[in-house]
Amino acid sequence: MNLSGPELVIAVLIFCAVFSIGASVLLYVSHKKKKKSVDVRMLGVFEDDPFRQKPQKRSGFFALLVKLGNIASHGRASSSLWEQLIQAGYLNPYAPTIYAGLKVLLFIVGFFLTALLLLPVDSETLIFSSRMTLIFVGATLAFFLPNLSILYRMKKRHDEIYRYLPEAVDLLEICVSSGLGLDMAWNIVADEIRHVSRVLSGAMSLTNFEMHLGVSRIEAMKHMADRTGVDELKSLAAILIQTDRFGTSIAETLQIFARSIREERNFAAQEIAEKMSVKMLFPLILFIFPAVLIVLVGPAVLSLKESL
Repeated sequence: MNLSGPELVIAVLIFCAVFSIGASVLLYVSHKKKKKSVDVRMLGVFEDDPFRQKPQKRSGFFALLVKLGNIASHGRASSSLWEQLIQAGYLNPYAPTIYAGLKVLLFIVGFFLTALLLLPVDSETLIFSSRMTLIFVGATLAFFLPNLSILYRMKKRHDEIYRYLPEAVDLLEICVSSGLGLDMAWNIVADEIRHVSRVLSGAMSLTNFEMHLGVSRIEAMKHMADRTGVDELKSLAAILIQTDRFGTSIAETLQIFARSIREERNFAAQEIAEKMSVKMLFPLILFIFPAVLIVLVGPAVLSLKESL
């Protein structure tokens, strides 16, 4: 097969990229083996020691994802990735590794799947450079699918917490007004809200668990706001800080806070309703108005054509 100049350059670049990836993987594996042997010699632990407690090995699909993730991320995850995964509800310590491994696996699957889909296409219809471009575009789209999934899950959890937070604050206010302490009321509301929102209940239960471990209430609520990414929870933590500092009534503070959240939610709904008239203008002009114009003007045009 005769290749032109650009096609030859693309082929050489692809070969260099694949060779570099393979070489980096081999170097990483060899470095890991050397490091493991050095650690064994330093600790005085041999592989054939019958009294050595060996770690349990993961099997199956997740083991493959963990291996790919360790190769891709070198066993380290950025703080922003951790924050996104925690806000999406993935608290497993292997979550960043599995996430990186899934992206690598989807890139490989997307690469070969796009290549198989383009295989029946004739070479005269689709040239080599265009074929490789489409293959890499398909692989790249598959590579970014986990990002979209994480963003969707983050938004879903955020909206659910924002929706049921006023009811939870109202329950807190009722419990505190009846004479219970805030910590006990927090525990009761976390159990009662589980029937409505498991996401909010899980976040509150984890905060209650932190308080039982000795973390202060304000710090635990700040951690809850960071885990969920809901700004209203940060405002609630700030309000409780001011309440403890100045000695004001917690019940009245919670009641005012719940009312402010509801008013803010009503204002947001009114804003969306006001925007609907502008958004409906474009489909009205593009789709509905031409049909109405044809129905109204069409008979007149036909009558005029017959008379002429």
